[in-house]
Parts: sequence; C-alpha cells; structure tokens
Amino acid sequence: MAKTPAAKTTAAKTTAAKTATKSPATAKAASAGTGEAKVKFAKAIEEAKAGATALTAEAKAKAEGYRDQLSAKSTDWVDEAKDIAGQAKVRAADLAVDGKAQASDAIATLGKLVGDNATTIDEKLGTRYGDYARTAARTMQESAAKLDSKDINELGDDAKEFVRKSPGLAVGIAAAFGFLIARLFKGSNKA
Repeated sequence: MAKTPAAKTTAAKTTAAKTATKSPATAKAASAGTGEAKVKFAKAIEEAKAGATALTAEAKAKAEGYRDQLSAKSTDWVDEAKDIAGQAKVRAADLAVDGKAQASDAIATLGKLVGDNATTIDEKLGTRYGDYARTAARTMQESAAKLDSKDINELGDDAKEFVRKSPGLAVGIAAAFGFLIARLFKGSNKA
C-alpha cells in the first residue's frame, strides 16, 4: 500500500521526535566513547614516544660502548704498531752494523789478497800492472779502514751526498751490485 503524503509527513515527524528524545543520551554516550577513544589513543601515542625515546637512549648507550671499545682497540693497535716499528728499527740498525763490519772485512781481505798477489802479477804481466794491483790493494784497505771508522748515520749521509753529486754513477753502481748479488744467489742455488 502506498502511503499518502500526509502519512509520510507524520511518520517523519514521529522518527524525528524519537531521535530528538534519544539524542541527548545518545550524543552523551557517543561523546563519552569518542573521548575515551581519544584518551586511549593519546596514551598509546605517549607510550610509543616513550618507547622510541627508550630505544634511542639504549642505541646511543650501545653506540657509545662500541665507540669506547673501538677507541681502546685502536689505541692498543697504535701502541703495538709503534712497539713493532721500534723493534724493527733496532733490528735494522743491528743488521746495518753487522753488514758494515762484514763489508769492511770483505774489502780488507780482498785488498790483502790483491796486495799479496802483486808480486805474482809483476812476474807474469810486468811491474806496471803489479803497481796497479798494489795501488788498488792500498785503496781497498784505506776504504775498509774508513768504513770501519764511520758510524752508520755518517755512511748514510755520505751515500746521500754521493747520489746527489753523481746520480748516474750511483745508478750504475747499484745495477752492477744488483747483478753481482743476483749471480751470487744464482750460483748458490745450483749448489
């Protein structure tokens, strides 16, 4: 059945009246529910902020701990490296002194050998070549004595000065020395 316009108006008025009578209570309940939800949401936000702050503080504390550990380790490593470098420096100085003594002895021995064989050279090749051998022997023995008398630092300074004055000759001597050392090691590997 179709409702008449008057019936429709009456039904709408009745619904509006019912809503109007329920409205204050319903509005209060809805308002209380919304307020309670807002309070709970605000508490949840505050708890989340507090949790984030606590996590940030914890992360900062752990990072500081790791930073301190790293700093302590790096300090230990630096100290250890300095200690090893000091030991290497002492060992290198000892090896340099030993090498200087051996080189001096080798030069002196070679000079003595050449000097001792100068008379044989006189007989076989002539006195002129014997004199060359004696001069070379004397020069080698003087060089050995100079080498013995000088400190390692003085020898280093002399070598720097020599290289500065005649770099081409220094490179040539180094190449010849390297060739001789290579031949010595090559010969000792075959044996």
